[in-house]
Amino acid sequence: MNAKVETLKEIFGVKKPIIGMIHLRPLPGSPRYSPAELGMKEITSIALEEARILEDSGVDGLQVENIWDFPYMKGERIGHETAAALAVVTDRVRTAANIPVGVNCHLNGGRASLAAAIAAGARWIRVFEWVNAYISHTGLTEGIGGDLARYRHYLGADEIKFMCDVNVKHGSHFIISDRTVEEQAHDAESEGAEMIVVTGFETGIAPNAAKVKSFAECVEVPVIIGSGLTEENAAELLKFADGAIVGSYFKKDNDWRNPVDGKRVSKFMERVNSFREGLCDA
Repeated sequence: MNAKVETLKEIFGVKKPIIGMIHLRPLPGSPRYSPAELGMKEITSIALEEARILEDSGVDGLQVENIWDFPYMKGERIGHETAAALAVVTDRVRTAANIPVGVNCHLNGGRASLAAAIAAGARWIRVFEWVNAYISHTGLTEGIGGDLARYRHYLGADEIKFMCDVNVKHGSHFIISDRTVEEQAHDAESEGAEMIVVTGFETGIAPNAAKVKSFAECVEVPVIIGSGLTEENAAELLKFADGAIVGSYFKKDNDWRNPVDGKRVSKFMERVNSFREGLCDA
């Protein structure tokens, strides 16, 4: 079994896993948090219901993230209240679900993600900028791989894997424009990224097949599509990718702000299940 298949089989138990997103409503400390209208009890209840719909509709994993906490803080400026809330909801989701769960803390909140993942028993965290740097919504966002690798080792949490973006969406990468995305992917792999995430330019926008193929050919770790996978492009992109995170497409009207649409998820998973074994065996 090759390294790409082995890593994903260890976590998900299937080839080319599809990870459904749980977009948490505004958490304590964020500008839109309103305990009188939507406190932690309600936030958790919504997350559990969406997790149930996604799992019942056939996804292979779940990723919990604080997408509604914008405008985002970054790195060490992310509050302890955010990590605590993420941990609480992720633990509830992980306990209720029979599929693996991961964590993502905006923006590039690797330490908060890892702390929450350890407390909740999650299997991976997503890191937007593992190496190099880009201009994000929060300004200059630099690679945190060195810090995170040491933090994980310090906490004895090697079982939690790093799923790391390269040339991530929602930002400008002009500051390293003299390096190709393939070189950046190699940088991430060589410095410890255990899965590589490839995206389009924005949430809901897919990378083209050529970009996914180039990533898959230049690294030995799994390549995960991080945005824009749909029923229409899934066969083309999963031909080269080893799995995908799907958020917007699983929501009503393809809008991440809307509730999860179980029928939409089921139809998508039926389509993926119809071809992914063949792609894996090819």
